Amino acid sequence: MNDGKNISIKNKRATYDYEMLDTYVAGIVLSGTEIKSLRLGKASLTDCYCYFNDHELFVRGMNISEYHWGSYNNHMPKRDRKLLLQRRELAKLERALQDKGLTIVGLKLFINDKGLAKLQIGLGRGRKSYDKREYIKEKDARRELERVFRK
Repeated sequence: MNDGKNISIKNKRATYDYEMLDTYVAGIVLSGTEIKSLRLGKASLTDCYCYFNDHELFVRGMNISEYHWGSYNNHMPKRDRKLLLQRRELAKLERALQDKGLTIVGLKLFINDKGLAKLQIGLGRGRKSYDKREYIKEKDARRELERVFRK
């Protein structure tokens, strides 16, 4: 059985689609069945992004599956969830979103040492298709160098 301490759910697509300029670690406001389901590893970050509503940051598109034993207390799997950051970080992100082409995406969902759910978010600029091809070439070259040095 999973103890819930080493949960780490990554959004591999985000680093491929976006060039990350800055990253932050934010707390998430969750209900009881959501954290139980998260400790079982039943979450997905594909297509999740963050937006501001009245100077508060929310994440949309993050899927936390329903808890199997949740009964009528279960949560909605794809509801918007509030993110917790310090006020100056929120202000900095809100100013950065005014620039054209920048967005905030969820990179990694994990449970910290204290047992709290955290979401690593990144401020990113979308990549064009030729940038993606260049990124793949660089990644393959780095991997090949690592193989050579390991032997």
